[in-house]
Amino acid sequence: MLHVQRNREVIFTSALDFLILLASWLVFHAGFSDQIDSYLALNQLNVFGAGVLVSVYWLVAFVLAGMYKSLYLISRLDEFLRVVKGVLFGGLVLYLLWDIFFYAETSTHHRLMLGYWGIVFMTTVANRFIIRSIQRYFAQLGRGLHRTLIVGTGLNAKMAHDDLVRNKILGMEVLGYIQVNGNGPHPESGITSEDIIGKLKDIDDIIRQYRVQDVLVAVESDGQEDLVAIISQLDNPDVRIKLLPDFYQIVSGLSKTNQIFGMPIIEISPEPMPLWEKAVKRIVDLGLSVIVLVVSFPFLLLVALLIRMSSPGPIIFRQERVGRNGKHFTMYKFRTMIQDAEKSTGPMWAQKDDPRITPLGYWLRKLRIDEIPQLYNVIRGQMSLVGPRPERPHFVEQFKGQIPLYARRLRVRPGITGWAQVKWKYDSSLDDVKEKTKYDLYYVENISLRMDVKIIINTLITMVKAKGQ
Repeated sequence: MLHVQRNREVIFTSALDFLILLASWLVFHAGFSDQIDSYLALNQLNVFGAGVLVSVYWLVAFVLAGMYKSLYLISRLDEFLRVVKGVLFGGLVLYLLWDIFFYAETSTHHRLMLGYWGIVFMTTVANRFIIRSIQRYFAQLGRGLHRTLIVGTGLNAKMAHDDLVRNKILGMEVLGYIQVNGNGPHPESGITSEDIIGKLKDIDDIIRQYRVQDVLVAVESDGQEDLVAIISQLDNPDVRIKLLPDFYQIVSGLSKTNQIFGMPIIEISPEPMPLWEKAVKRIVDLGLSVIVLVVSFPFLLLVALLIRMSSPGPIIFRQERVGRNGKHFTMYKFRTMIQDAEKSTGPMWAQKDDPRITPLGYWLRKLRIDEIPQLYNVIRGQMSLVGPRPERPHFVEQFKGQIPLYARRLRVRPGITGWAQVKWKYDSSLDDVKEKTKYDLYYVENISLRMDVKIIINTLITMVKAKGQ
């Protein structure tokens, strides 16, 4: 539900931006037609075709500048600053492109670009200001608000409810309260049993039934120790999770808060990586995977032949794993263990000096060569080069109940290598999994291209030193 609304907001805003940008181009052409027509003629372009191309360019620049992220009830000042950043970025790149493809006298070039930049800036600011003003107007009327649950039944929960009711511009329509740990309403809160929709353990069903988009956690100060368990239970990519922090968190700076009408809010963002970084990450995944597979193909044939000759069984080991958002897929690796290694034991971790590992498999694992077939999974979009390691369904279900926040690993594509792999040893016990989960969660919350490069470099060092297991 939340993804559908986000997509609608992006489509609607980008469509209006495109029309405004196209109109800006036509206005620009009307004012400088003598100079522009000569440039267009040299490149065999008509006015409308050039306008479409340059408008598409601006949309790409706006995407890279983050102008289509978190569009719901963003403040008009924040929107203005976004437009300034996006138009400055797009204008600088367009200036360079214009200089390459439409070279002209320097003074003429500067005058044309400055005029066009000014038109785009003014029309885009006006467009976004009108959109946000209309959005705020309807929000004040109580239309288009996010369906919201409040987790907690104490004084903080009631206070949050009253603030949201008074300030509809916050964009949340409270459906009711969620009871935590069997605790009923605080006697002084004014919350009645009829206001409570259900219990925390049933929140996934409640979210689906009421099509909830936002969840606000507003527990009492003596219930802060329950936050990890609560957030683990609320790990749903289709809702925004917001926390009402206590006084100590606010004044100590332990948490980054947003002040909205005097109510501090901590929003847990499910996707911290900007859209342009996600696009670059995917392009790098595809490019490097194809290059490595093509270049190493003769070597991979030799490895396949050695596996066939060294022990009976298939060359490629296939196993079901859990990917992004809990979707299952088949992962491929070079076989490093004897055939049917888990036939008598069932699912289990690889151990140090594991007798199931073949002599050739020992070296394939040491040098991480057994991982190369997973590049096929990367090409198919089931995995990334960098991310939390995909685990088997059996263990995922087990760990969800034993490790707080474990399911948050599933918010991103799993990877061939990851922060946990370069910082911790292979899993051999539940304690190892708990430690690696800490690194995985750190990666999920701080995912960036810079961090991916760091992990890849560390992985290459591990391969050269033959530290794989």
